[in-house]
Amino acid sequence: MASPSHRRSPSKRRTGLVPAVAVAAVVLVISLIMALRPDGDPTAGHAATAPVAGSQSTTPQTARSASPKPKPKPKPKAKPKPKPSKASPTAPSAKTTPPSPSARTAPQPVSASAPLAGRIRPEGTYEGVATFYDAGDGNGACLYGPTDDLMTAAMNHTDYETSKACGAYVRVRAANGASVTVRITNECPLPCAPGQLDLSAQAFAKLAIPSAGRIPVTWSLLSPSTSGTISIRYKTGSSPHWCGIQAVGHRNPVARLEVRDGGGWRRLARTEYNYFLSEQGSGCGGAIRITDIYGEALTVDALAIRPDVLQPTRLQFAAH
Repeated sequence: MASPSHRRSPSKRRTGLVPAVAVAAVVLVISLIMALRPDGDPTAGHAATAPVAGSQSTTPQTARSASPKPKPKPKPKAKPKPKPSKASPTAPSAKTTPPSPSARTAPQPVSASAPLAGRIRPEGTYEGVATFYDAGDGNGACLYGPTDDLMTAAMNHTDYETSKACGAYVRVRAANGASVTVRITNECPLPCAPGQLDLSAQAFAKLAIPSAGRIPVTWSLLSPSTSGTISIRYKTGSSPHWCGIQAVGHRNPVARLEVRDGGGWRRLARTEYNYFLSEQGSGCGGAIRITDIYGEALTVDALAIRPDVLQPTRLQFAAH
């Protein structure tokens, strides 16, 4: 029988072999795992490893400096729209559209701030053309009635200016040096252009032969000498409840007409047909004040309302 010492020696050798076998098995397993990875790259597991805090980036410094990440540009702030100023409204002004002929047939109120001379001014010289028409008995849009003096003319629609030109005396000059003085008694409707005068045939014959038909002219406002005085006429249909009043035979164009109303003067609206209307009857039959384009005011004592009858006065505007 072997001694105990000989039985323990084989046991020690078996104990020493166990760790070696375990290590070999582990190495084999690891090798199999690495061989079975889809990409077969033994370093693939390290590429996805997040860098440790505080470590430098693996991106080369030269690459970062060559193509720096652009900083986002700040978006421009929208400028607030300016609010329209009360002193400078954005609404268009200046450009006014002239009313249509149908709209201008209604009485037009006279503005207290309107210049007395209107479009035709005493110091102006106007260029245009002269044509002619059959003036008949001399009556026209100004409703002065028939006249024996046919040195008359119709003013173009624009310069007629709601009958402000009615009764004006103008001197017309042709390019050949001939001239004639006419009184405005009518309106030449559109398409008569600004500056155009449509003369009576008799007045045109003073400037050129009728076959010329249309000639260039210049013309200017006159304040002629006259021995006549102004007359007042109430329109047909006038009464203490409604009346139309006009002045006839004035040397200078009439700028406004007023009637005595209570303790003051009330300005009347002027019509296209050269009458000033009191539609509510205020001042009808009372005192009348007429003012010319030079600012001279003449007061006519109260007159009876006699429709369509010329009532003479002893008054006349001064010459200028």
